[in-house]
Amino acid sequence: MDASMKKDLQKIACKVRMGVIEGTYNAKSGHPGGSLSISDTLTYLYYNKMNVDPKDPEAADRDRFVLSKGHTAPALYSVLALKGYFPEEELKSLRHIGALLQGHPCIHIPGIDMSSGSLGQGISAACGMALAGKLDGKSYNVYTILGDGEIEEGQVWEAAMFAAHYGLGNLVAVVDNNGLQIDGPVTEVCSPEPITDKFAAFGWHVITMDAHDFDSIEAAFDEASKITDKPVAIIQKSVKGKGVSFMENQVGWHGTAPNKEQYEQAMSELKAQLKELEG
Repeated sequence: MDASMKKDLQKIACKVRMGVIEGTYNAKSGHPGGSLSISDTLTYLYYNKMNVDPKDPEAADRDRFVLSKGHTAPALYSVLALKGYFPEEELKSLRHIGALLQGHPCIHIPGIDMSSGSLGQGISAACGMALAGKLDGKSYNVYTILGDGEIEEGQVWEAAMFAAHYGLGNLVAVVDNNGLQIDGPVTEVCSPEPITDKFAAFGWHVITMDAHDFDSIEAAFDEASKITDKPVAIIQKSVKGKGVSFMENQVGWHGTAPNKEQYEQAMSELKAQLKELEG
């Protein structure tokens, strides 16, 4: 990847993380850990991969995105706000009664293609979108992000079987493998490992990537674009809470909002990272 482009994406991803912290702090609830771990991937998709236009969020030929692990909505909202789907100021009213942005993605929000949050269901909806596109002869692609804890849900594997059976080569599922879910390490709660082998056994083309390296992210999605006869699963190794020192790899930040002191520390760290990138 071009060095200038990489730096631009890194700066946007840093701002996405700042939006995550802003939203969860003002909501006094939410899920910052898993939102921070997918911030780079969302940045790449919305700024360098997907065919989307905030001025026409329901364009028939747009690429579709489903956040299957819907509790990490703060990251998706943040990238959509930065992209221009709605004002960034909306992030401060996250989860407030009557506000646009609720705790999980809602389809009435500009840029949201599927209401999600009941774990395991988003991937099924993504399969439906991909099959519809295939039957209608459309060129759009469907992208979805699942959590590694989420794939303990049986419905995920029904969807995986369905996608392979119907040859959904326009579907890319990213599994955010940060290793932690609300109850602890995924390997201790109900281990989904080996994740790559499972998707391969279900007939998917499987790719692995570093979720925080834009060269690795680009290589993974470039490879995925070349696969047209079967669905693609990208297993991304990530760090829960990435970008905020005291949140990284800490299961307690799965669903805990920062207090004022923690908010100030997190924003200070992210602003320092952004300043370094802009220097």
